[in-house]
Amino acid sequence: MTGHIRIINDPVELVPLLITFNDEKYKQIYELLNRAWMTEAELAAAIGGDHVDECITILKKGNLVEEQWRMPEPGNKPEKEFRATYSKFRANFQCGMSDLSDLLYLSISNDESLRTMVEAVEAELASGNISINDLARKYNVSPVFIRGIAKRSQRMDVKGQGLVFLDRAR
Repeated sequence: MTGHIRIINDPVELVPLLITFNDEKYKQIYELLNRAWMTEAELAAAIGGDHVDECITILKKGNLVEEQWRMPEPGNKPEKEFRATYSKFRANFQCGMSDLSDLLYLSISNDESLRTMVEAVEAELASGNISINDLARKYNVSPVFIRGIAKRSQRMDVKGQGLVFLDRAR
């Protein structure tokens, strides 16, 4: 494992970290990736679950893993393998308590109203409204809340001042 330090300068970057370490399967996957390079198939076999694709997506959004192509045996296709990038953490930001409470809520909540909000934001994004500030005004929430929703979602991410759909093809 490398001795790299994950420095967080934006509080929204806490969302993927909190999601990862608040879920038992995700945490197991991260710990396995801390020890060695592993493919998605190897991870699924090790934890006995189907959470690997979701977890890898969250870890990539949090810049917590690196990937490379594994050279295959002759006649087989190459596969991507992953490894945890960081072994230490440092936070270097300041934010309001209301923003922090929003981010904590987004990271650990299973509230149905949150799911409804995520679906509404995804529908807006699909219709072409990508502006974080416009979405925040429309739903009467803070821009940090909208960015946190995107970091939590399996389908969206933040890019500049807007939201984008993730390319699921890896």
